[in-house]
Amino acid sequence: MKRIAILFASLLALTLPLHAAELGDDGLHKAPWMRDTFKDLSEDLEEANAEGKRMVVMIEQRGCIYCTKMHEEIYPQPEIADYIARNFFVVQVNMFGDVEVTDFDGETLTEKQMVRKWGVLFTPTILFFPENVEGGMPASKAAVATMPGAFGRQTTFDMFNWVVEKGYAGDESFQKYHARKIAERAG
Repeated sequence: MKRIAILFASLLALTLPLHAAELGDDGLHKAPWMRDTFKDLSEDLEEANAEGKRMVVMIEQRGCIYCTKMHEEIYPQPEIADYIARNFFVVQVNMFGDVEVTDFDGETLTEKQMVRKWGVLFTPTILFFPENVEGGMPASKAAVATMPGAFGRQTTFDMFNWVVEKGYAGDESFQKYHARKIAERAG
């Protein structure tokens, strides 16, 4: 009987997430590498650049099962969590929130209005930005890459790497980059 209890406990441990995602008062998952900012994207970009990091905006919503998957299964992976913390300045936006966001073009709207302006329909959606954004350009146009939805560990890791390596500026699309990385990992 004791052996069965130990086996059951071991199997249960395999099904639990690496780190239970902490929820904030707004119902969104909070990772240690997320920044609490005034959500002025131009100021956030300046701060990211000063730290030598790339800026991303993560759009999420309360109760999103795909956001939960990312925060409980993908982002806690040490390889991914460490990489994001070292290389990215992450600003979280609530798809249905009322906190004001100032876009790169200077327009200030609530989070839910801004998400509509950007044309984002799904959560999670991650917008990746270049080091410099031309004045008058909204975030939806300034983004060098968009990651709409929940993806597996390697796809997520490869997307963050592709942005850091500025793959968007070259001839190798993300899909080709990802396929090359899969082949390299396979040996």
